[in-house]
Amino acid sequence: MPLMNAVQIAQPGADLVMVQKEIPEPREREVLIKVEACGVCHGDATARRGQFPGLAYPRVPGHEVVGIVAACGPAVTRWKTGARVGVGWSGGYCMTCDACAEGDHEHCHDSLVTGLSVDGGYAEYMVARASALVSIPNELSSVDAAPLLCAGATTFSALKQSGATGGETVAIHGIGGLGHLAIQYANRLGFRTVALSRGREKESLALKLGAHVYIDTEASDAAKELQALGGARVILCTAPHMKAISALIGGLGTGGELIIVAAANEPLQFFAVQLFRGALSIKGWAGERPADAIDFSLRFNVMPMIETFPLKRAAEAFDKMMAAKVHFRSVLTMGS
Repeated sequence: MPLMNAVQIAQPGADLVMVQKEIPEPREREVLIKVEACGVCHGDATARRGQFPGLAYPRVPGHEVVGIVAACGPAVTRWKTGARVGVGWSGGYCMTCDACAEGDHEHCHDSLVTGLSVDGGYAEYMVARASALVSIPNELSSVDAAPLLCAGATTFSALKQSGATGGETVAIHGIGGLGHLAIQYANRLGFRTVALSRGREKESLALKLGAHVYIDTEASDAAKELQALGGARVILCTAPHMKAISALIGGLGTGGELIIVAAANEPLQFFAVQLFRGALSIKGWAGERPADAIDFSLRFNVMPMIETFPLKRAAEAFDKMMAAKVHFRSVLTMGS
């Protein structure tokens, strides 16, 4: 059997290690993808920590994958060899895959999650369900497209589905891998965009990305600043700092939503009475329909800021991402 290079985790807590593995073969309703680029996302830490039910090892992580269809398994009709495709988490948001969109719930298999319950894109080849794929337009490079499959889809869909309308105040908490995309989306969607971050270091970048107002959360009370602007219709929290998020609840306006897209293993603390003023709400959001984010990003020029790494440096890319030392998304490429 022909071999490929892949980066895998042997057991929970183990290092990311380059190995050679057999190139997998697609089964029924699956395709084999020749990977061109794979984003490195904070969600990949779930595989390393073993924090997913039924997670088996060794496991190849990676769920922001762009590549070329190299082979199709039986019963695949929509995709042809040579097509440019992308695949995100692809499992767990069952209303979003092509199978569900077409009413074919029998073949959705939402328990299969890319990079967790099945091997992902830290490899030269990977297998994916045909129903999980999205088309990648030729105008979009593989490196630029990869982060849009998770980071882009998550932030765009959270804002799009929030109920906020043009002209309303939307605040983006955190200017990192998720936040720098969220600011661009909020601006292009017509919201009065407020960027929230500690210190003044990222102020100029936030304004360049499309923020209309910048609030330094170290120098002022961000909740009071938001109330002075009339209160936020939405606060999208992209930084995993629960204490800082808790302090923002008071910045919501009437009917406001605090939406958390950053995963953190610590509690969010607040008094229930805080939500009574103006029918406020708090919710989490995991993202949906990457194709929508890709289409919008192309039409309105929303692009990720990235740092690329060859596959052999995947461990370095992962460590820099976890330490927030990448500006702003890490992407693996399969070249030398």
